[in-house]
Amino acid sequence: MSVRMDNRVVVKVGSNVLTREGGKLDITRMSSLVDQIAWMRARGYEVILVSSGAVACGRSELCVDHELDSVEQRQLYSAVGQVKLVNLYYSLFREHGISVGQVLTMKENFQPGEQYDNQRACMEVMLQNGVVPVVNENDTVCVTELMFTDNDELSGLIAGMMGAGRLILLSNIDGLYDGNPLDPTSRLVRTVCPGDEPGRFVLSSKSSRGRGGMSSKCHTAMTVARSGIDVVIANGLRENILPSLLDRPGETPHTHFIAS
Repeated sequence: MSVRMDNRVVVKVGSNVLTREGGKLDITRMSSLVDQIAWMRARGYEVILVSSGAVACGRSELCVDHELDSVEQRQLYSAVGQVKLVNLYYSLFREHGISVGQVLTMKENFQPGEQYDNQRACMEVMLQNGVVPVVNENDTVCVTELMFTDNDELSGLIAGMMGAGRLILLSNIDGLYDGNPLDPTSRLVRTVCPGDEPGRFVLSSKSSRGRGGMSSKCHTAMTVARSGIDVVIANGLRENILPSLLDRPGETPHTHFIAS
């Protein structure tokens, strides 16, 4: 297990944060996210960004006039979309004088061995040289049993691999609720302590654009917290959510899974 570094943060941003209602990429929100990460960097944080959005990018770029099965769609849209996504990040971070590097990974890269060591060493040297790793699953290769459950799982594995002090999962709601988030009587669960069983609050529905949902985030958060890393689930649609979480956590709605 890597030594934990308090100033090293993994930020995972989901498709529901990065896309508009019609499924197209929200460039304004993406730009705001980059501004917030630049703010973190200026305050001494090392940031690893796990970003969804490649499939949405590809879907908005192509007009396919014949039927594709689910695997073909994912491979095609992600292959085209990943290029656009990383180019956008490149351009937006460049305005802050920050370089980015693309890391496309697969589940097998997290098995102990040479691939695991090489991947960790690659991201370590990027961070040491001021580069923000932008991580995503290699969807053009990873299908069926080779896939991560979703980018929540991937971000948890990256946090453990890189010895992050904190994992921030940005969703389109404020965190874990003790009932249906749409029910006005439901309350936000602000803190999950070691030994708590928050899974009883989780509904089974998934996000409308990504593969995950609150069940996945909760499972990842509990697993990662048990490994000694603090985890936060927060609303990436809120203005300046990352600075708010870091500077004014008591005033910012979120769910904090306390590391054990």
